[in-house]
Amino acid sequence: MSQRHQWLPYLAGLSFSIIFGLSFMFTKEGLTVIQPFHLLAFRFGVAVLFMTLLRMIGLLKMSFRGKNIKVLLFLSLFQPVIYFVCEIIGISKTTASEAGMMIALIPVVVAILSTLFLKEPPTRLQSLFIGASVAGVFFIMYMTGNVAIGDNLEGMFILLGAVLAAGVFNIMSRKLSLHFSSVEITYGMMCMGLISFGGVSLIQHILAGNLGAFFQPLGHPQAVVSIFYLGLVSSVVGFFMMNYMLSKVEASRSAVFANLVTIVSIIAGVVILGDPFYWYHLVGGGLIIIGVWGTNHFRRAM
Repeated sequence: MSQRHQWLPYLAGLSFSIIFGLSFMFTKEGLTVIQPFHLLAFRFGVAVLFMTLLRMIGLLKMSFRGKNIKVLLFLSLFQPVIYFVCEIIGISKTTASEAGMMIALIPVVVAILSTLFLKEPPTRLQSLFIGASVAGVFFIMYMTGNVAIGDNLEGMFILLGAVLAAGVFNIMSRKLSLHFSSVEITYGMMCMGLISFGGVSLIQHILAGNLGAFFQPLGHPQAVVSIFYLGLVSSVVGFFMMNYMLSKVEASRSAVFANLVTIVSIIAGVVILGDPFYWYHLVGGGLIIIGVWGTNHFRRAM
């Protein structure tokens, strides 16, 4: 990779961290007027529609001919399907602090899996900085208060499923990048999300006897804004940036970018929603940023 382009994967990592960080705010707003699986159905529906239109007019180049689609579908089963199912159910059974601490374990799981399956073990210094980044997330979530892991053990185990799903996705996506482009992987993921969550939402409406109300949330401006951001910006642009980075960067180094999402979420809450900002946000945020910098600065020569 040339000197000029070597920072592009890290710019992509920063971009998806910002996009995913803001997505929590849009999801929270959307869930006030639409059910979780219904929101996910619209989210991935918009993503598939937009990417299909871009493909039809020639702006997106994709070719699945002669490629192993089953492997791509298997990847998509972990992310978005299993990940989002575990995340939604897990959060409903735990506090936000518990959920945040569990999701913070993703870089640790990826580092372990990449050592086992990709033969990409982090260096000792990288391991130290990965630990610092994860510690920053744990510190923020712990100081936010009211952590009672023992009271919500079932929810914590379900969230562990989301963490494992994200870890497997990171590993498999890097492997699949040898056979599929970032656009093709993203498109496959969006299609799987639409089929899975769209199917669940339709069944829920049929069982409730209100199938005619399926498109009713589109009458709420709040829902439309959330669907547009989550479906277009987060699902298409965000996942494309993530898949591009994963195709260029070692899994153990790329996964730590996910912790930047915490920083973006805090900033969005303070600036846009007026949430309070405390000293431990600054300390924890500093640890996360130092961890991201150190993990990439002390990388192995490739």
